[in-house]
Amino acid sequence: MKTQMANELSGEVDVCALTDLTEDAGTAALVNDMQIALFYIKKLDQVFAISNYDPFSEANVLSRGIIGSLGEQLVVASPIYKQHFNLVTGQCVEDEKVSIAVYPTKIVQGRVVVMDPCA
Repeated sequence: MKTQMANELSGEVDVCALTDLTEDAGTAALVNDMQIALFYIKKLDQVFAISNYDPFSEANVLSRGIIGSLGEQLVVASPIYKQHFNLVTGQCVEDEKVSIAVYPTKIVQGRVVVMDPCA
């Protein structure tokens, strides 16, 4: 996905059309020079945005992770070392000292809007 720039007044970034995302899978996007991972959960009709950076493998790979649930938590499993990150809070399930950034999202007229990760 190409780089998108923030609306300077609102701090929101129109990242892509909802139809650009694969249902129940991850997509990487570059927003203001920061890699984020977008996950469109069809059943919830909701998009989650987290940092694409996996702190354990030190690589931008979380968009390639597998989504699922652990108990009541909606998570993505890192494709490298398999740690699970909560899509709502960014908290690592296996290591409470580690978390990743999460970004509020909304769907507006078929477009995915994310709060600017650099704001």
